Amino acid sequence: MAVGGGPVVHGYPHLETVRAAVTALYRRLSYDTVHTFETSVAPADVAFSDQDDLYLGVQRVAREMVRHLRLPDARMIVSFREMEHAAYVELAAGSEYFIELNDRFRTHRRDIGAALAHEVMHVYLHRLDLSFPGTRDNEILTDTATAYLGAGWLLLDAYREDGASSQKLGYLTPEEFGYVLAKRALAFGEAPETWFTSAQAYTAYTKGLAQARRDEQQPPLTAAGWAGRRRYAKDRRYARDHGGAVAAGGTGGDYSFSVGGGTLRVTFPCPACHQRIRVPARGRMRARCTLCRTVLECDT
Repeated sequence: MAVGGGPVVHGYPHLETVRAAVTALYRRLSYDTVHTFETSVAPADVAFSDQDDLYLGVQRVAREMVRHLRLPDARMIVSFREMEHAAYVELAAGSEYFIELNDRFRTHRRDIGAALAHEVMHVYLHRLDLSFPGTRDNEILTDTATAYLGAGWLLLDAYREDGASSQKLGYLTPEEFGYVLAKRALAFGEAPETWFTSAQAYTAYTKGLAQARRDEQQPPLTAAGWAGRRRYAKDRRYARDHGGAVAAGGTGGDYSFSVGGGTLRVTFPCPACHQRIRVPARGRMRARCTLCRTVLECDT
């Protein structure tokens, strides 16, 4: 896992991969399994003070991550060493997994839970045989899964920045972590903002929540704003007149039209899990995502 020591990148440069990761989780785990993680790791269960014994505390937090991800047969052996990255896990065959933490965590114990959450998620995804090609995308998948399955709020809370220094764990930007946590909060009815000890983490979460809300306000959803609805109507007329092709000068709304059996259809992403949904373009209707079971109010 990467640890940021220089300027922190902000915004949503990895948003496409993050959304693909949420879709992949639902496809690999199923709706029912994803919803077994409806309760996040509790702050009290991963609290780590300077008065705690270092190695006993690390083992306690590691066991909590194993318990949360339901890996009873995975024994974590954790050690510390000097290295460039925040942490590393060896994914070898067998019942034991070896995690190495950066030596800096000996004196920055409040962030040990964040580092372990990411590394234990590597173990979980390894056992699921779920991965993305390439180190960068696979790390983004791991960060996204950690946040969406209830332990990643710790990674965002480890983000701190002031005029003299900065710290960020993981590959996602703070706002992207906020975005995934907001997706989870909307799906499970959580309020993770109450757990943050970092003011910067709280700000990043509110920005991510605003981005997640925008996903719910894109046409053909009825919550779309006036400008989006007007744009969508224009593209739909063009598609009807040109056999389903979207206008070349169209606005970049994340929907597309096609014609099958004489019926104009629109395809658009589910705002919750981002699987693409295809329905007839025939006005007001309800659509249900078959992957995450979200019911969507649409005006197609």
